[in-house]
Amino acid sequence: MFWKFDLHTTSHIDQLLDREDVTLRELMEEDDVLQECKAQNRRLLLFLSQDHCMQELVRLITTEPPADLEERSRFKFPNIACELLTSDVSIINDKLGADDSLLEVLYHFLEQDPPLNPLLASFFSKTIGNLIARKTEQVITFLKKKEGFIGLVLKHIDASAMMDLLLRLISCVEPAPLRQEVLHWLNEEKLVQRLTELIHTGKDEERQSNASQTLCDIIRLSRDQANQMQENMEADPLLAVLESQESVAGLLKNMFEGERSEASIVNGTQVLLTLLETRRSGTVIALHLWILVYWHQNNIGLFSFPLQKSAILTTVGVLEQPLGNARLHVARLVAALLQTNALSICQELCNLSTMDLLLDLFFKYSWNNFLHFQVELCVAAILNHPSSEERPNPGLQNHDGNPCQLVQRILDAWEENDKIQGEGGTRRGNMGHLTRIANMVVQNLEKGPVQSQITDLIKELPEDCRGRWESFVDETLRETNRRNTVELVSTHNMHSSSEDDDMESPFPNDLSLQQAFSDYQIQQMTANFVDQFGFNDEEFSEHDENIKIRQFDDAEEEEDIWEEKEMNYATQAKSRTR
Repeated sequence: MFWKFDLHTTSHIDQLLDREDVTLRELMEEDDVLQECKAQNRRLLLFLSQDHCMQELVRLITTEPPADLEERSRFKFPNIACELLTSDVSIINDKLGADDSLLEVLYHFLEQDPPLNPLLASFFSKTIGNLIARKTEQVITFLKKKEGFIGLVLKHIDASAMMDLLLRLISCVEPAPLRQEVLHWLNEEKLVQRLTELIHTGKDEERQSNASQTLCDIIRLSRDQANQMQENMEADPLLAVLESQESVAGLLKNMFEGERSEASIVNGTQVLLTLLETRRSGTVIALHLWILVYWHQNNIGLFSFPLQKSAILTTVGVLEQPLGNARLHVARLVAALLQTNALSICQELCNLSTMDLLLDLFFKYSWNNFLHFQVELCVAAILNHPSSEERPNPGLQNHDGNPCQLVQRILDAWEENDKIQGEGGTRRGNMGHLTRIANMVVQNLEKGPVQSQITDLIKELPEDCRGRWESFVDETLRETNRRNTVELVSTHNMHSSSEDDDMESPFPNDLSLQQAFSDYQIQQMTANFVDQFGFNDEEFSEHDENIKIRQFDDAEEEEDIWEEKEMNYATQAKSRTR
């Protein structure tokens, strides 16, 4: 027996619209109201675009719902209202963008005292953002007339939706001349300077974090668009301010002068790291050097700020004084500075005793692999920096001109770890990174841009220390590399670590991390695929009332469709039917 399905359905919304007394709430109760709106149901759109309906929709997304409603349904209508207003239907966009009274109701939302309801803030931001993209000139003209607009947005910057709104103003305005006009307006409003002022010890951490993230996104968006635009196009004024010496000085002042806080140092460092991502070497080196000169002139100890951290319990015991996020971010910044390979930058870092301080932290926090990786990057950058007899690498010296004690510290740490393990203790967590650093030194003794300088440093070691180093390289390090090769590399396509001598980059390969993440995604998909994307019987019966079914009688068929098939196929067909 076969069935014929007539899938043509009639929307219940059309039936509701036949009534003269139908209300907006009744239509919003319908499950398919959004679908019908996006499908350009003309009767529905004409109803929604009426003045009283548009006023109600805007009111819903800007007014706190009654607190006595059930939490699950409290924001149901505001959410539907936002989806209708941002459904990208021209008649709704035209009505909302051209009616100043509706825009005034939207703008009034910003005039509330903080904090804003985060959900309503997201509805507001999405609606204004859609208008910025679709009705650009009208909305920009309206906002520019409001003198306090940028100030109100920054007052509520603790809501991430306000950060999104600022980024839409920067990235979603077309055509290019109008976008440039908006950028100049934002620059005249001192947007960059005002965001920088928010990264300060006196501000709450959420505001600092969102201000920092906004500045980072402005930098990346501006540089991406600068790479795409024509050569004769005007430069981005916001990016020019961010890359200026005055802006960097203001940020550093907020981070390090007066009372210091971890939040201001971390968030400020994130902005500096984003500024230093560019490949334009002249700008990069200038920014790097200015940061270091500021540190030096103001006698700022890079890792010595007194941030009080409570003791924490870790898997290896109690850590009395944790490293903290601030010092870790400064280590990241130092690594970024060193990777420019600029001699002047290395010299300034040497004057600040940077490597001695980093090595102190490396050995003190023997279980912090995030720090160990940054120190390894610093050592690799120094060892890959070219030097000559006339201009030796300053990174291999400390601030008083004496050689850096890297070799001695490697030997002392290794021997201390062997002693701990010999007494039944646990191998220290920094030994893997220490092995890689030792291998870098050995490889640069054989060949590399600082080969002669390292050779001279080894020769200048005390005789007993030089003997310990030679014994360490010939026996201990060689055995460690052999053991690591056997343990970490499979028998298929095995090669020893000595074959890696020709590799130019000292940095680890990220392919294994990418593969692990890919495997994790696949695992999650296979485990939950049926639950998330499978069907259930209820879905098939959901619209049964709208489906017309006509039954065919077997007698209508002139012949058996399976008649000419072989018996085994017929058996399989019956099995599948069951």
